[in-house]
Amino acid sequence: MVDIRAVGLVGGVQLAPHADGPGKRGYDVFERCFWEHDLMVRVTGDIIAMSPPLIIDKPHIDQIVERLAQAIRASV
Repeated sequence: MVDIRAVGLVGGVQLAPHADGPGKRGYDVFERCFWEHDLMVRVTGDIIAMSPPLIIDKPHIDQIVERLAQAIRASV
């Protein structure tokens, strides 16, 4: 991870580019989130963006963060 940004409930995680080219690591995390962790995120290059529902509880936020972390760890 290079940077983590948030404004309100919208968050972004910037990942270090993969040696094979920019955007590959971000897309890998995006696919892992969707297929392996049932998590819907957006990807722009190597930035993972999250926009959870406006009505959300802390346990759900913790679950999102944990699933995203698992996907990032698996793509390293």
